[in-house]
Amino acid sequence: MAADNDMQVHRATYDKVMNVMKYGAVAVFIIAFVVVWLVSGK
Repeated sequence: MAADNDMQVHRATYDKVMNVMKYGAVAVFIIAFVVVWLVSGK
């Protein structure tokens, strides 16, 4: 089994990656919305 310190480091890295994915998904949604809005010409 992994050492306790290894699990803490793993958990910290996992949390950082999940935050990047979460905010990245929001950013992509906003960019896609703006692109669709611009293409629609309204």
